[in-house]
Amino acid sequence: MVDPVSVSLGATLTLLLVVLHYAKGSGWEPRADISQEVLEQRAETVPETDFPEPMNRSIGGGAAGAIPAGEAEGELAEGGEDEADEGFDPDAIAEDEVEYYEVEFEKEGETIEVANNETILDASEDEGWDLPYACRQGQCVSCGGRIQEGDALDYVRHSNNEALFEDDMEDGYCLTCVAYPTDDFTIETGEQP
Repeated sequence: MVDPVSVSLGATLTLLLVVLHYAKGSGWEPRADISQEVLEQRAETVPETDFPEPMNRSIGGGAAGAIPAGEAEGELAEGGEDEADEGFDPDAIAEDEVEYYEVEFEKEGETIEVANNETILDASEDEGWDLPYACRQGQCVSCGGRIQEGDALDYVRHSNNEALFEDDMEDGYCLTCVAYPTDDFTIETGEQP
């Protein structure tokens, strides 16, 4: 048998839920999203550096700060930038002085011609290859490659190199995002020291 009290109680609760469902609510509106404003205010407190984007405006506290250009001491002063490549500007190479070199990409199994005013990474991207990279500024080793024939300085010039030390380059490592060929060579991409 059906209990009339239970049926009426169930119907009342159902009706109450339907009324609450269609009620207009309290009129409360959420506050505007201010997260971008907060990030911008925090970014203004971080001092500018000579480092190119990204990563020169890291958000967060801490006592760490950038060292202004020319003020490094110790190991940082010795750095990874080769003195012979200081001031090397591939854009300053005149059209009639552009030379082409055969670069064999070992993992890709192909050899292509690369101009001495074009980076190894750019040339590989022109071929449609997806080589690893991150900063494209010579500040990390994500784009690293290893020249099989020996000392990288015998085969490439870096327009900027803040990540590799001289002994790394002597072992054949180069940064493909800022490395310009000066001779024919074979490179194994995706290799870091």
